[in-house]
This record gives sequence, C-alpha cells and structure tokens, in this order.
Amino acid sequence: MGFININEDKTLPKHMKINKKVTNREFKLLLKPEGLDRRSRINQLVSLFTAFCERSKVDLFHLDNASTGLRSVYFYDTPGEDLRRNNLILRVRESRQNVWVDDWCELTLKCRAGSLKESLAYNPSPQTEHHFRHRLKEEILRGDKAGTTRLIYSNNSIIDSMPVDSIFERDFESVTKFFPDLQRLNLAPKIPFRQVGGRTNKILEACLPIGNLVFGDNVQAHCDVAIWMRSVGDPIVGELAFAYRVNEDNRDATKAHLRADKFFAQLQLAILDWIQIGSTKTALIYGKPE
Repeated sequence: MGFININEDKTLPKHMKINKKVTNREFKLLLKPEGLDRRSRINQLVSLFTAFCERSKVDLFHLDNASTGLRSVYFYDTPGEDLRRNNLILRVRESRQNVWVDDWCELTLKCRAGSLKESLAYNPSPQTEHHFRHRLKEEILRGDKAGTTRLIYSNNSIIDSMPVDSIFERDFESVTKFFPDLQRLNLAPKIPFRQVGGRTNKILEACLPIGNLVFGDNVQAHCDVAIWMRSVGDPIVGELAFAYRVNEDNRDATKAHLRADKFFAQLQLAILDWIQIGSTKTALIYGKPE
C-alpha cells in the first residue's frame, strides 16, 4: 500500500474551523484484543506506527523510559441506564501501583453526543470543594469504513483527586446533590444509582505512552496505547489514541489540524489488520454504540 506525503497532499480542504469552545482534539482507534497482553505484540504495533510516521513525514519523539500505568475503570448509572440514554457518562478511574489502589481517584461526568449542541445540553460541573476542570473535546473516530472519520463531542467536568471512599453508590438524589444539573432528568430521587454491570464489573486498564507527534509548531499530540482487560491476561479491547490541546495559540493553525486529520485517516489503512470495529471503549461496556 502506498502512502502520500501529508505535507504535499493537494486534496486537503482549503479551510478548517475549530469551534472556539473546543479545548481538545482526540483521535481514537479501537484495536483487536488478541495478544495485546503480550509486550512483543505491543512492540510490533509501535514499530508499525513508527514506520508509518516516517513515511508520512510526521515527527515522532519517543518518550525515554516510558512505563506502563495501571488503573481501574468503572461507570455509574441507574438500572434503566438513564444517564446513557441522555448522552451522559459518569466514569471513575482508580490509579493503581501494582495490586494497590490509590486513596484518590479521578471522577468525570461527561455529556458526549454526535453534535456540539447536544454535548452542551447538560452542565457537568460538580458542586464540590474538590478542584475540577472543564474539557470540551472534539473526538475523531473511525468512520463507516477504513480511511474515513466521524466526529463526536464530549463536554467534560473532571475531578482529578476525589477520595475513593467518597464515591457514591446509593440513589439518584445523592448524585444530583453532587451534580446539580442532573436534576433536569426528572428521575425519582430514590431510584438506585450503582456501578454499571455490578460491583465486580471493573476494567483493568494498562496504558503505555508512545511519544509525541508533531503536526505543527503549536500542535503536538501525546500518543499512547491503552488496553482494557477484565483481569490480567484477559484483554477485551485496545485503543491507539493521540490528542492535543486547542487554545488561542493554535486554534487557527489550519494546516497542522488538517495534517492530523489526514494522518489519522491514513493510519487506519496502515494498521488495518489491527483495527476493531466499533466506536468507543465505553460503548463496549454498555453494549450500545456511540
């Protein structure tokens, strides 16, 4: 299969506008799970990725001494999945050191939908003493066939350090006290609110940083491979992703944004045998596409 020099591609559109509310762009490719728990298999993928970067004339700066991070991932919802049906996702990430879980976790409420307007339908801001940050992500996924793309938008509120023992699993009323805008769902206050799939339905995520991709002077993307497992040695899906911040310094860097888009579309063809059909990792847990 041939690859064009992205810098010389004459087929790219002349103009590209990123909405002023977008703070991040994130490109995601699901990977088939077979063999992803073997380091030799990951090394093979990284080698393919590195060779593709060279052919595409996109600089990749590997991270020296990059180590694999581990964390547990799980989600909360009502028994009827009322959050999910309203494009809402409540996710917990627990950092791990070997077998040990940290006393603090990351708690994220996001409204993720197919349009920017839908993603802004709810305000995910918490009412809490803990520090939180907002992210409005433009997520670029594989389209209907290899080499194509589609967009979804994710309006996030992220608490980086939430005490693990404070994570709720009681009723909807307790959640609305923490995330007030969820009251607009008009659910019964005492409806149960619990982990999706039950308390044992935690995902073990292993994340290996690959390096930084340079699409332009102010557009550098962090790239990594994540593997989701039911337990060690039982991968269910992987993800190759790269992402970068969007700010006033690079929002109008049209050429660099277009290089990233083209790179992502061609990457799908370069690692076609590795790609898992689907949308997001979360969709696999819920069993419903996004």
